[in-house]
Amino acid sequence: MIIILTEKEILRAVEFQKFSELESKISGLLGDYALLKKRNLELEEELQNKTSELEEANSKLEGLKEDKDAVRSKVDSLLDLLQEIKAP
Repeated sequence: MIIILTEKEILRAVEFQKFSELESKISGLLGDYALLKKRNLELEEELQNKTSELEEANSKLEGLKEDKDAVRSKVDSLLDLLQEIKAP
């Protein structure tokens, strides 16, 4: 059986094919967008966690600096006391 298509029918088929290709490309873009959006949310959460870790580390560092300063002050006062002791 041979089917003969008119020029109009061929043009419609070509146009339909173009719409199908466009629909496929748009679907692909929407899928990529959803993946990128999900990845962006994951990265934002990771950034938030790292920021919290950094704040915690800075807090600990500040505490250690205060301890170091207290020890230094105590050592300086002990050294001053030792200088006041006169050797016989």
